[in-house]
Amino acid sequence: MANLLKIPSDGTLDFLALGAIVHRLDPGVIPFRKARECQLHVSGGEFNCAANLADCFGLRTGVVTAMVDYPIGDLIAERVRAMSVKPFYKRFPHNGVTGPNMAAVYSDRGHGVRAPVVFYNRANEAAAQLKPGDFDWNAIFGAGVRWFHTGGIFAALSPTTGELIHEAMQNIVRNVDVLVGNEEDLQRGLGIPGPAVKGSSQLDARAFLAMIDCVVERYPHIQAVATTLREVHSTSRHSWAAVAWVQGSGYTSPTCNLEIFDRVGGGDGFASGFFYGLLAGESPEQAVRLGWAHGALLTTFPGDTTMATVDQVRAFAASGSCRIQR
Repeated sequence: MANLLKIPSDGTLDFLALGAIVHRLDPGVIPFRKARECQLHVSGGEFNCAANLADCFGLRTGVVTAMVDYPIGDLIAERVRAMSVKPFYKRFPHNGVTGPNMAAVYSDRGHGVRAPVVFYNRANEAAAQLKPGDFDWNAIFGAGVRWFHTGGIFAALSPTTGELIHEAMQNIVRNVDVLVGNEEDLQRGLGIPGPAVKGSSQLDARAFLAMIDCVVERYPHIQAVATTLREVHSTSRHSWAAVAWVQGSGYTSPTCNLEIFDRVGGGDGFASGFFYGLLAGESPEQAVRLGWAHGALLTTFPGDTTMATVDQVRAFAASGSCRIQR
């Protein structure tokens, strides 16, 4: 499979992500208007994948991003080191008042019939100021990078972040092999025609797979497209599955019922497990199961990045069982 997807067999880094790193303030089940204390999590879709692949799956990963030299930046940089992710920073000084800043995300967990509430402060965000010329891509890629990853939110963060992705990838989707996104992402992000966008994902994969012919017709370089399938019964109880199209064939995971502790990062958990499967040369079916299992496990931990081990992921992917592991 690695050869079919043209993934290099070796390199100094298995995985390199380009994106914004943020810090998330989490008051747990208490809504912010009544909160008195918060936990701090370091997050960002691209960083989450790099951190998951390093910490759980043991891959060599890096992140290309902005870093501000002030205490919040120090906190974030410590977590990057703790997750064994190699940083490539464009550093910005903080003026002591207005920034630039590392973006903040505010997200309570909700409970039962009360949905989580997420809002942001991205004012004067350093990552939005990243632009072509900020990084020496020849040096970064020169030693070998097996997989390069970035995301749609970072691409839309400012006019220059999209240009930076162009510089790194030399034309975004036309050089993309693997896309992760649901039918709403494909319709709104890429303009792909499809069924009416619904408010929440359903467990039926047919609507997603029906759109793939249009994706491949427009972007013939695409080799794989994948997404999670989620039916929300309550904030803390979801049915969870995943689906992928890989080189002409569709693959669907089993469905499991999740008891959610913290849902933020579950999609990145799926993506990183799926990427790991492809990087490791697993079959497409097994790659989907690994992503499904890792995403499910990630929702049982606080925070946005993994606390799972690869043995736990493989055990759950094989059995879907919650029996005690000895």
